[in-house]
Amino acid sequence: MRAIVLSVVLTAICLPVWAADAPSDKVNAEEIIRKFAAKEAQFADARNSYTYRQTLKFQVLDFGGNPTREEWDLVEDIIFTPDGKRFEKVINAPVSTLESILVTPEDEKDLRNVQPFVLTTAEVPNYQLDYLGREKVDEIGCYTFSVKPLPKKMVVGKRYFEGEIWVDDRDLQIVKSYGKATGLKSGDQRFPKFETYREQVDGKYWFPTYTHADDTLHFKDGQDVRIKMTVRYQDYKRYEGKSSIKYGDEVSTPGQPPAPKK
Repeated sequence: MRAIVLSVVLTAICLPVWAADAPSDKVNAEEIIRKFAAKEAQFADARNSYTYRQTLKFQVLDFGGNPTREEWDLVEDIIFTPDGKRFEKVINAPVSTLESILVTPEDEKDLRNVQPFVLTTAEVPNYQLDYLGREKVDEIGCYTFSVKPLPKKMVVGKRYFEGEIWVDDRDLQIVKSYGKATGLKSGDQRFPKFETYREQVDGKYWFPTYTHADDTLHFKDGQDVRIKMTVRYQDYKRYEGKSSIKYGDEVSTPGQPPAPKK
């Protein structure tokens, strides 16, 4: 997000770096990272074989928390062409009524790649991971890590996640993330903190199903803008080639951390 005059633009494995005072509760944090990053890599490949619907609602709020007339809505289906190429088909995109903020390319990248955060084996060397201890997410036992991109590994144009992740201590997959998107940016851009929940698909992988943000963005020129954003990822179905989509692979409910009511 970037401030402008009288308005705002919305804008295998290398071991990670460890904090000296990381909690010691008799777990091998390096081994946990190695295993869950490998699972995340498998999940990333699997998700690329699924179709789903992504629904975004973005609002500017007044400072009493009430929606203004400024909003941006977008419904897209992530599907495949008959020859197997993946693309985003816009289903509904009313004219945006945003006036004090505009969407930047960084915002669009975050929507597609950072808010549904995946930390694979290939990406681990780009981050500092600090083990924070054990915690439960809706009765699911988790290992908690702080995640921060390493400045020397950051490249221009790429977006990164900074925050905390909760890793299921049985399936060794991320079930929740909380933080914000970041990168080597230019200008006065600001990005909201968000929370993403995952649920199981086919009883095997944990897929993003819900992202929520309610944050106030503070710009260098003194402008503050409060925003609310909800993204839902629904109707996951596995694509099996030759224009075939296998129905019945929708998000299952057993063992999932239910998304909070917003």
